[in-house]
Amino acid sequence: MANVTFTSPAMPRDITVYAVAGDRGTLLGLAKAHRIPIPFDCQDGDCASCIVEVSHVDKRVRYGVALTEKEKEVLRQMGKISKEEIMDAEVNDMPPQHRLACQCFVRNEDIIVSFEGDTTIPGKGPALSIAAAIYKGGVQIGSLDEFLSYSVKVEEDAAVHYDQLAESMAACGNADVASLFTQLARYSRMHLDEAKAKCARYDVTVQLPASSSWPDNSSPEMTALWAGDPALTRLDGLKAALQGERRGFEFYYAVANTTEDPDIRKVAKEFVREETEHVETLKLWIEKEEAAMRAKAR
Repeated sequence: MANVTFTSPAMPRDITVYAVAGDRGTLLGLAKAHRIPIPFDCQDGDCASCIVEVSHVDKRVRYGVALTEKEKEVLRQMGKISKEEIMDAEVNDMPPQHRLACQCFVRNEDIIVSFEGDTTIPGKGPALSIAAAIYKGGVQIGSLDEFLSYSVKVEEDAAVHYDQLAESMAACGNADVASLFTQLARYSRMHLDEAKAKCARYDVTVQLPASSSWPDNSSPEMTALWAGDPALTRLDGLKAALQGERRGFEFYYAVANTTEDPDIRKVAKEFVREETEHVETLKLWIEKEEAAMRAKAR
């Protein structure tokens, strides 16, 4: 028998379970059997979601292990294995400090397994806006094809919306903000290309939903601005864009937290990561714009 203690900030307390050594069960399998929240996606050693740190209670007892080339490469790409550890594994069959839980088999040794928990989905979710909370009129998205079609619609609508705002701002003589919205439209098209790439990766046939599928007939990332305004500042435009990106984040967050389909959840979490980056980028732009305005006012 082996004592395996799981510890993580995502757990209220450490949990020790007894594992039968030699039954070819993995750490991930053991964790799932005891409802230990180790993050995972592929379960085949490709995605690195289930990286854990393994410590031996008795440093003198460390069973040899043959790391697969796949696990070594994934750990190397994630910066979780050193050249020395690779050499030790290849020459002496000694396990490295970090492992993929789906590739690590339980041995007759007491170990402590540490993991961070799922950092993709925040521990405390945001206060969801109406657009996120009742997306698609309150009907759950039923398939990966449908979800990715909605994702393409979100990014496409945002790009078209920013183009229209750029034209409106230019028409009323607000060239500075028009330039900003042109830039935002370009970024939205980059995000649209990323969404379409996901469709190609998962062999999805896109069927764009109607605008009426959304509350207020507008998809989450569209701002509340609809017309040119000569008095609108770049800061105003950035704050409006940030509001839209936050709604986009909320939409994907809501999907990831409500769907029962593991494929939808996996891809939705990818969008959560990306939208988090978009939100943080806009926050940085706003900080720079505010700093520039303060400097100009001196």
